[in-house]
Amino acid sequence: MLLPHLITLAIGATIVQARFDPSRFLWYTSPANNFTSTLPLGNGRLGAAVWGSAVENVTLNENSIWSGQFMDRVNPDAYGALHPARAMLQDGNITAAGQLMLAKTVGSPDEPRSYHPLGSLVLDFGHSDSDMANYTRSLDLLKGRASVTYKYHGVAYSREYVASHPAGVIAARLRASEAGRLDVTVSLSRGLYVEQNVAIVGNGTGSVKLRASTAALHGIGFSAEARIAPHGGRISRNGATVVVSGATTVDIFIDAETSYRHDDKTAWEAEIDRKLDAAVHCAFPAIEEAAIADHQGLAGRVYLDLGSSGSAGYLPTDVRLHRYKTNPDADPELQTLMFQFGRYSLIASSREIGTFPLPPNLQGLWNEDYEPAWGGRYTVNINLQMNYWPAGVTNLADTLPPLISLLETVRPRGQDIARRMYHCDDGGYVLHHNTDLWGDAVPVNNGTKWTMWPMGGAWLVENLMEHFRFTQDTTLLKERIWPLLRSTAQFYHCYLFSFNGYLSTGPSISPENAFVVPDDMTQTGKEEAIDIAPTMDNSLLSSLFLSVIQTCKILGINNTDTAQAASSLARIKPPQIGSYGQILEWRKEYEESEPGHRHMSPIFGLYPGTQMTPVINSTLAAGAKILLDHRIAHGSGSTGWSRAWTINLYARLFDGDSAWNHTRVFLQKYPSANLWNTDAGPGTAFQIDGNFGFTAGVAEMLLQSHAGVVHLLPALPSAVPKGNVSGLVARGNFLVDIEWSSGKLTWARIAARAGGKLTIRVQDDAQFTVNGRPYTGAIASKHGEVYEISAH
Repeated sequence: MLLPHLITLAIGATIVQARFDPSRFLWYTSPANNFTSTLPLGNGRLGAAVWGSAVENVTLNENSIWSGQFMDRVNPDAYGALHPARAMLQDGNITAAGQLMLAKTVGSPDEPRSYHPLGSLVLDFGHSDSDMANYTRSLDLLKGRASVTYKYHGVAYSREYVASHPAGVIAARLRASEAGRLDVTVSLSRGLYVEQNVAIVGNGTGSVKLRASTAALHGIGFSAEARIAPHGGRISRNGATVVVSGATTVDIFIDAETSYRHDDKTAWEAEIDRKLDAAVHCAFPAIEEAAIADHQGLAGRVYLDLGSSGSAGYLPTDVRLHRYKTNPDADPELQTLMFQFGRYSLIASSREIGTFPLPPNLQGLWNEDYEPAWGGRYTVNINLQMNYWPAGVTNLADTLPPLISLLETVRPRGQDIARRMYHCDDGGYVLHHNTDLWGDAVPVNNGTKWTMWPMGGAWLVENLMEHFRFTQDTTLLKERIWPLLRSTAQFYHCYLFSFNGYLSTGPSISPENAFVVPDDMTQTGKEEAIDIAPTMDNSLLSSLFLSVIQTCKILGINNTDTAQAASSLARIKPPQIGSYGQILEWRKEYEESEPGHRHMSPIFGLYPGTQMTPVINSTLAAGAKILLDHRIAHGSGSTGWSRAWTINLYARLFDGDSAWNHTRVFLQKYPSANLWNTDAGPGTAFQIDGNFGFTAGVAEMLLQSHAGVVHLLPALPSAVPKGNVSGLVARGNFLVDIEWSSGKLTWARIAARAGGKLTIRVQDDAQFTVNGRPYTGAIASKHGEVYEISAH
């Protein structure tokens, strides 16, 4: 029974409740009992998951440790199937077209590389879980620091952990409250392909070193080292372990380097020595101070107050989650905590690191499995894109460059596949629904509902354009985003074909959904997915060609790119309305095989796109809402990431109460004990995307700016009548603070960080003043100026 355990935890919590801000800390009164109750740390490259057991197990990750080297998986028969399949689709032979495409386009092998764990740092203190008293384990989202404290046989012990971006290491300090009472044995372990595991002691310090590969053949090679620096006591070696006896404090610094970023073992081990030598020289207090300052400089940019939870907020996090299932109104700070946890996770898993930075994958940075769910790869028919939804609006634009770097890796691979699969040889690149750290662009898996979707590049480049819209960084736009944007468009100028008067994709899918073949087509009644020009494809292409036109205007480019984009844009089929007022998903109103499907692909144009938003097209917005309501009524939102998407969609429809309700459902069903999003609830696969989507959804209720308007409180839920937020960012690079009371805006401040046209709207089109004068229209803002808004 869970309840007695929770009661015990709650009683114990009263001792320490004042220590932990309910909007800032995750904390627990027992060690982690599975991976999804650990405390995650990361510096954008190295990850650590702290279990906090008597025998500590810190699961370690390095984001370039994947299952092997690049594989050329392309099917040589792919191009020969393209035009016959198109002809079949045009003739209504849906089933045969799908069978042909799967037979001739699936790669060999059918999946690219998978994400692997590094291994574990094991710290054996000679303690037992049953004898630990006054136990507390916590994660500070503002400082980026994890802590474990307890008493054992009358002595207080503590462990502090940080993942330092400035130093490029993970650092830990172990302490005993009494001099000479700290004993610990330190080792590194890994289950597969270990080539060397040794311990070295000398000059008062020790090291445990691990060298391994990710496969018997063609793996990624790497080395990891933990450098141990005790204060007092004795240090010795026992096989592959370092033994510290009679110390008071022990500092540990960890690094790992791989063949992905270094030419050979000599080079990567020299880099490990450089980082660890520097860390030991600086010592733990300086490493920790710099790590906290760096993390807090990002995490502290946004403050959010959605109301106080009172005593309900001072309980351990796992207890709060359990109570929230039956009484969500008592703990509004859990929404705030989850919002900040999403921002924390993005900072921890996506940073510039110099050479070949990588974005967060399906598990972000944290993984203990050699066969993680869906390979822990980059799934690009929603999941990788969702990872960056909160980046711009929650003031973390600094985290996006790793995504640009990945696309720069994808581009030459995708150009090769564009030539070989589609005979497109004009510099354009293609990306299907999945990729890995090598930029693999070949179709992935072998399934009618997901394999043949050549739209990954079109969606991902829109993430890059959003980055520009938030930052107004024209240098980055010109030097890195424009080459990717142009190459993306070049592929579609070649690939698209004319069908019923429109430029169309095909064979393609509406990601992972299927329909029943109708009576006027062959093999009626059979579930299929491959077709011509699904609505999502058309919406993505419209966004793509608009972005090309806008970028050419901003950069002063006057060439065929603009003309081609304008010509193609005019020939993309607009969204269609179905028999009950809904946005259609496919070219015809097929019968849905799964009316409550988890993907919201046909209304991409509502969010994260703009084509169907109320301020741009009220008719399409109404159709999008009908489809959204229909999906939800039939069970959509069945995964954590899907439920997070619904939060954003309802916010875009200005329906704050529905958006807020979906934050509640998300918190009641999907988070694991450490707040990680799961596929279908605790015990199912961990996916980081839902955490990022949740954070974006909360922000979208408070601030929108996609239509050239800084819209304050567009979807404020009635459940949050009073609150404030500071540090959000609107497109155009406007920094926004907002306060509200009794469900209405009371005050806001907008700081122009780039200057330019500033158009403002307040919830429900209420009247307001700017700097004491009635607002009458757009303001020509200037860089550095601040505009104060007050309600009438």
